[in-house]
Amino acid sequence: MEELKRTEIGSIGEFGLIDKIAAGAMIQHQTTLKGIGDDAAVIGTTAGKVMLVSTDMLLEGIHFDLSYMPLVHLGYKAVTVNVSDIAAMNGIPKQITVSLGLSNRMSVEAVEAIYEGIYAAAKDYKLDVIGGDTTASRAGLMISMTIIGEASEDQVVYRSGAKNSDILCVTGDVGSAYMGLQILEREKEVFKVDPNMQPQLDKYAAIVGRQLRPMARMDVIYELMDLNMVPTAMIDISDGLASEIFHLCKQSQLGACIYEDKLPISEQTFETAAEFSMDPNTAALNGGEDYELLFTIRQEDFEKIEHHHDITTIGYMHPPESGKVMVTTNKTTVALTAQGWIHF
Repeated sequence: MEELKRTEIGSIGEFGLIDKIAAGAMIQHQTTLKGIGDDAAVIGTTAGKVMLVSTDMLLEGIHFDLSYMPLVHLGYKAVTVNVSDIAAMNGIPKQITVSLGLSNRMSVEAVEAIYEGIYAAAKDYKLDVIGGDTTASRAGLMISMTIIGEASEDQVVYRSGAKNSDILCVTGDVGSAYMGLQILEREKEVFKVDPNMQPQLDKYAAIVGRQLRPMARMDVIYELMDLNMVPTAMIDISDGLASEIFHLCKQSQLGACIYEDKLPISEQTFETAAEFSMDPNTAALNGGEDYELLFTIRQEDFEKIEHHHDITTIGYMHPPESGKVMVTTNKTTVALTAQGWIHF
C-alpha cells in the first residue's frame, strides 16, 4: 500500500498554510467585496434586506469522533450545521468564515482534506469562504464557523411567530442521524476488540450518511419561496424534534399537540431501532443532528404543502395551558418530554 504523504504544518508555517487554504476559495456573490487576504472581509448590503449572522463550534470528542468521521465529511458537515441555522430563519446563506484549532496530530494534508469538504459544501450551498483563523490546540481538533446570510425584511422567520391553531410541519424524516451514530459507535467497539474486523456499514448507508454528511434543507426554503409561502415560526432540528418543539412553544408562548403516527420515520431508522431494542419514536423525538426544519404555517396555507413529498404535518399549536402533548397511536394523550442533546 502506498504510504500517505504527511507534511508537517510547521514546515510551511501559518502563512504557507493560509496560502494553501485560500487557493480553493471562490467568490460567488456580488456582496462579497473582499474575501481571504486582508485583515477583515468586506461585505456589501442590499436595500430591503437584513443580514443574518450565526456561529457554530465543533469540538473533537464532543461533537465528532475522528475514529470514524472522515475529515472531508467533517468539513462538509461543519458548513451544513451553519447553513441550517440560516435556513431556519428563512434566509439565504452568502458568506462563511472558518477558524481551526489544530493539534500536533494534524498535518497539512489533513487540513487540506477538511477544506476539501468545506469547499464542496460551499459550492453546493453557493457560499463564499471569506476568511477565518488557524491556531494551535492542545485539546484536539476544533472547528468554529461564522456564517452570514440574507433575508428580505418582511420574510425573516423567528421562533416566536407561531399563532394558536397554526399547523406544525417537519421536513424529511427524523431519528436517522441518531441511529446512524449508534451504528458507528457499535462498529467502533467491535474494532477495539478485533482491529482486523472490517466495519459492516453497507446495510446502514442511508442513516450513517445522515450522521456523517447531513444536508441543510435549503431546497425546501427555495420551494417555499416559489410557493410565495412564509412560515410563521421555524427552527432547525439539531437537538431533537421534541426539544425544538419546546423551543417554539416557549418563544411563541403556546403549547403544542403532535401525533405519534404522524412522525416521519424512515424504514431503515425503524428497522435499526428494532435491532437495538429501541423505540423508534425515542430516536425520532430525542435523537438530534437531523438538520431538518420544524416550522408552523397558517391553516389557510395548508393546501400549498398538502401534497409535498418531503413535508409532513405532525400536529398543531394550541393555548399554553393545554401543554405540550402527544396523541399516541392508541389515542391516549401523554405529556411530551424533551431529552435532546444536553450541552453542559
